[in-house]
Amino acid sequence: MPTVAAAPLILTLALDATAQAYFNALRRRHFPPAHLTLFHHLPGAELAAVRELLGAHCRGQAPLPLQVTGLRSLGRGVAFTLENAGLRELHRRLQAAFAAHLTPQDQQKLQPHVTVQNKVDAAAARQLLADLRADFAPFEAVGTGLHLWAYRNGPWESLDEFSFGG
Repeated sequence: MPTVAAAPLILTLALDATAQAYFNALRRRHFPPAHLTLFHHLPGAELAAVRELLGAHCRGQAPLPLQVTGLRSLGRGVAFTLENAGLRELHRRLQAAFAAHLTPQDQQKLQPHVTVQNKVDAAAARQLLADLRADFAPFEAVGTGLHLWAYRNGPWESLDEFSFGG
C-alpha cells in the first residue's frame, strides 16, 4: 500500500451543510460520497507543499455562492451542474500554481458538477435523470473551503480541510 505522501491527492470543494446533505443523500442511493472535484491527481509526494499552497489560497478566498443550475447526463450516470465565476477563477489560479504537476485531465477547463450516480447501466442513468428533472428547481449552495484527499485505489482518505477566509 502506498504511503500517504506517495498516494495521488484529490482536491474537492467543501459545500455548506445543507447542500452537502442533499447531495450526499442522493449519492448514497446511487454512488457514495458526493463531491465537486477540482483536481483528480495532485502530487502526493509534494503533500507538505500542496497543503501550504492550499492554505495560502484559502485564507484570502471568501465563501463562494454557487448556483445549482441543472442536471446533466454522464452516459452511465447523472450529475448536477453548478456555476460561479469565482470558483472558475480559483480553479485557474490553482491550475497555474500546480501547472508542473497536472495530468491532462486536470489541465482542462473546470466544468463544476456534483455526480450523484456513476458507473451504472445507461438505462438506469436515463431513468434517474428523468426522475430528478421532474422535480428539479434551481437552488443555491455555498463553497466553504477545500478538502484534500488521498486516493487509495478505491477508498479516499481525508487528509485536510481548508476553510475559506482562514
